[in-house]
Amino acid sequence: MYWAGLMKRRLIQLAATILTNPHAANFLSGKLYRGDLKNFCAPGLNCWSCPAATLSCPIGALQAVGGAGGKFGFYAAGFIILIGLLLGRAVCGFLCPFGLIQELLNKIPSPKFFLPRRLTYVKYFLLIMFVLILPVATKFGEPTFCEYICPAGTLEAGLPLIATHEEFHRVLGKLFALKIFILFAVIIGCVLIHRFFCRVMCPLGAIYGLLNKYSFYQLTCAADKCINCGRCKKICPLDLDPTKELKSAECVRCKRCVEACPVKAID
Repeated sequence: MYWAGLMKRRLIQLAATILTNPHAANFLSGKLYRGDLKNFCAPGLNCWSCPAATLSCPIGALQAVGGAGGKFGFYAAGFIILIGLLLGRAVCGFLCPFGLIQELLNKIPSPKFFLPRRLTYVKYFLLIMFVLILPVATKFGEPTFCEYICPAGTLEAGLPLIATHEEFHRVLGKLFALKIFILFAVIIGCVLIHRFFCRVMCPLGAIYGLLNKYSFYQLTCAADKCINCGRCKKICPLDLDPTKELKSAECVRCKRCVEACPVKAID
């Protein structure tokens, strides 16, 4: 049951990644898709500048509009809120390409570590400061999270574009070195800790997390059925207690607890 559920979710993750990144051949040429579909956002974190991407990143769109004369990105914000109210962080568990990358990195054999809960609040600071405030406050309206932090952008767009555009080599400097350092740190973090970026740094995950308890898609635990065996808590990759924390902002609805429950108390 567990492996069947895992494979089903993995197939959904792969399908979502392919559907939002169908132009894989562009990785060889370094071209970007610039058609009308780029006016729409993907539900997960997926860089606008990724050569394979068809849709825009909602966090990138939110910053880009915010930096354009201090305007508010009503479309991007409305899209994120709508998707969050429908699915909550199930987007992270099923539809986010960078979420899939993190899970695959965590499969690399290595010691695995517990993440202190207080570190999960870092992503809210990054959301407020680098997505909502700085793009409006900076003189040139820079998309600050994308430009200075986002490891997904570095991996999906920065490295492929540098590999295919020799002219970019001349402008590489300290900023690119910083982005490479952040990407390397995130990769190490994801190997050692399940969904490290998702839990600590992702501003999109922060928004979806805030909407988790209000989303249409929910997991529930029937207290009258629960036998307190602890299997759900043991198998949860995010160190949650599903009998008490199914509405937690950290739950990505991966449903491992559902599949592990011997009495079907979680549904």
